[in-house]
Amino acid sequence: MKQTQDKARNLTMMMDEYELTMANAYFNDPTIDNNARVSFDVFYRVNPDGGGFAIFAGLQQVKDYLLNMHFTEEDIEYLRSVGHFTDDFLDYLKDFKFTGDVDAFPEGTIMYPNEPIITVTAPIIEAQLVETEILAQVNHQSLIATKASRIVRAAAGRAVSDFGARRAHNNDAAIYGARAAYIGGASGTATVSAGQYFNIPIGGTMAHSYVMYFTSDDNDYRTSELTAFRSFAKSYPNNCILLVDTYNVLKSGVPNAIKVFKEMKEAGIESKSFGIRIDSGDLAYLTKKARKMLDDAGFEKAKIIVSNSLDEYTITSILQQGGQVDSFGVGERLITAKSEPVFGAVYKLCAVTNPKTGEIIPKIKISETVEKITNPGLKDVYRIKDESGRAVADLLAIKGEKIDMSAEGGYKFVDPEQPWKSTHIFENCTAELLQQPLIVGGKAASEDEDMQTIRARVQKQLETSVWPEEQRFENPHKHYLDMTPAYYNMKMDLLRKEDK
Repeated sequence: MKQTQDKARNLTMMMDEYELTMANAYFNDPTIDNNARVSFDVFYRVNPDGGGFAIFAGLQQVKDYLLNMHFTEEDIEYLRSVGHFTDDFLDYLKDFKFTGDVDAFPEGTIMYPNEPIITVTAPIIEAQLVETEILAQVNHQSLIATKASRIVRAAAGRAVSDFGARRAHNNDAAIYGARAAYIGGASGTATVSAGQYFNIPIGGTMAHSYVMYFTSDDNDYRTSELTAFRSFAKSYPNNCILLVDTYNVLKSGVPNAIKVFKEMKEAGIESKSFGIRIDSGDLAYLTKKARKMLDDAGFEKAKIIVSNSLDEYTITSILQQGGQVDSFGVGERLITAKSEPVFGAVYKLCAVTNPKTGEIIPKIKISETVEKITNPGLKDVYRIKDESGRAVADLLAIKGEKIDMSAEGGYKFVDPEQPWKSTHIFENCTAELLQQPLIVGGKAASEDEDMQTIRARVQKQLETSVWPEEQRFENPHKHYLDMTPAYYNMKMDLLRKEDK
């Protein structure tokens, strides 16, 4: 199923006003050639949660947004009412289309700080207006995909499902968060619209209200709970997951679930999927006790699903204590990335084309805070892999610069943090170019990818390319971002000029 939500929405006005005020000023300045092309890089500076990497997500929404940009008459009239823009500029916006080029990492690529994951090259007004929406999509979905990956890795092979819609910051955060969580490795979502839009597997069981609705003549909650379980089992014999913590997990919930499973067995019903869910209490203790009760009753195949304010740390703790869990439903701490709810991707000018000569002039942002000095110019990003296929570093090169990893004696590079060392050499390595054309001349340059392809890309990298040492939660190994000598010298020349 092809997702269609973005194509039904016009998000052109999703921008900070300063994008429009700058565009208006560019348009009305007679010294500026508004057809002159500039380039902006999207990158981030710090991995969330002190992790070793992040996961790039949200690219499909960026692509859809750029290809469908247009201002409606209603948009133009609203902007006119604001009183900040000239009539000539507003007339220009009536026929606005994005005509630029976009190069990007494939969605689902493992990424690291300070490397350009997206580069937009377009006439200055076009390139300026698209900043906010690009960052909104990349920041949100990359954050959730990265958090989901951490949670999935903590689950150590057990399924993780997104249960977070009701705790998301709004419906879009729930829907796109579910998409991002699936990219990051979640097995599915409880959010039905996300399943519809993005072809993500959906799943759900019951709430406490379902159990509480039923009553019994003897006013005994254990009897009414059993009635509720029997009712649910009739409707879902092949997906009979019973919520057992409405009243008392071990004295009522699990015993009643066992009664229903026995009744199903006696009736000749061989359920394809059955088990219990626990949503409160000491999950490590309760799952161990519940597992023994189920096994003793002959239901070794019964699943135990747990939920309730889970994240990578609580899941790790439950499993370290011997918790008997088959899958996890993770809600608020996933969908809001509660432990670090901001992903700091930025959109920075890196090059300007001289409209008279066609020369591409690299641009650099200088700051007293060294970490905020940008990497200038148009550039290629390579992932350097050793003979085993593991990524040893990423490499920045001047756009179009030849990288020959087969050179005798290896390829010499510069570590920008230790540029004085002369021993930095890649030997017996390969270089994978990461950025690929996404949009050329305002037209799609690649086919849309389905969710399963994007999700599989993440998994393959974690299994074959990213070192286990980078995947640990505490003090992960640092992935290096190196530079070719030519690129490093270009950056240093710009810094020296600014220092004069």
